[in-house]
Amino acid sequence: MQTEARVGVVVEGGPRSLNSGNGGSIDDGASKFNQQQQQSLHRQGQIGTVSQLLAGGIAGAVSKTCTAPLARLTILFQVQGMHSDVATLRRASIWHEASRIVGEEGFRAFWKGNLVTIAHRLPYSSVSFYAYERYKNLVQLIPGLESQSENVSADLLVRFMCGGLAGITAATVTYPLDLVRTRLAAQTNVTYYRGIWHALRTISREEGLLGLYKGLGATLLGVGPSIAISFSVYETLRSSWQLQRPDHSTVLVSLACGSLSGIASSTATFPIDLLRRRMQLEGAAGRARVYKTGVFGAFKHIIRTEGVRGLYRGILPEYYKVVPSVGIVFMTYETMKKVLSDIPASDNYK
Repeated sequence: MQTEARVGVVVEGGPRSLNSGNGGSIDDGASKFNQQQQQSLHRQGQIGTVSQLLAGGIAGAVSKTCTAPLARLTILFQVQGMHSDVATLRRASIWHEASRIVGEEGFRAFWKGNLVTIAHRLPYSSVSFYAYERYKNLVQLIPGLESQSENVSADLLVRFMCGGLAGITAATVTYPLDLVRTRLAAQTNVTYYRGIWHALRTISREEGLLGLYKGLGATLLGVGPSIAISFSVYETLRSSWQLQRPDHSTVLVSLACGSLSGIASSTATFPIDLLRRRMQLEGAAGRARVYKTGVFGAFKHIIRTEGVRGLYRGILPEYYKVVPSVGIVFMTYETMKKVLSDIPASDNYK
């Protein structure tokens, strides 16, 4: 979802991930590496709450700023089917749309809505990272779960569940900003919303406070699976990679595994993300509503009018975006945690 959503969550694999399912087959070299990794992860795990939130927020903001042009192209393609005829949709292409933006809106328009994107990503990423670690700690308190720590399937289930809960929590807390971000990014030649506060006031006045939560159902339907898949794929790939190739750079491992987890997440949940964007634009700028029968009715409407391919409109720029986006957010978060873990405890707000 963001990929949003979707891309704003990174976690430490921890000693358990590094050791799961290995038994006595680890040689002395790997054992020494694991001990070093455990000590490093323990130090990183000791960073305070403020530092955790800061690392998550910076990771999300850096990632979104670097990939803003592709993110806006994705949104524009996703919402085209709402008010465009079939002939217009058939002529759409990344190059054509990018050329239109440069010619009609200027090069800076690729970053239209980037300020609200950062304003949204900072709290979203922070809440996602922090909530995941808190949920994981709570789940580990469940009686009998600790005895399953060496069970790979049980461990994967914990990651999946905690990742989904973290995504749902973050999406709910920051949803009004996500909706405003979509409406600002979807504006082309006509500027109806002049900024974050103007958009919040206008939506509240014209559509009521509930208007700030349009599409929340579709968002919650997709953001849980999206981030859960991202979490579980990333941690599984990283722990396996570090176990088999302990000499590889941690940064490169994070980048590769983060990108692959983002691709898997995007592919599985893109239709829901497209529906979320469209429902967020329902009634925007005084336009008539298009989808009046709920989430599943909207799915049927899109398939009937645009075909199954309509559910994947914008998937290509999304793929172009997700590799650097997810890779950057994972890499930045782990780099920040490493930097912050080196700060003396007295300076690391606990």
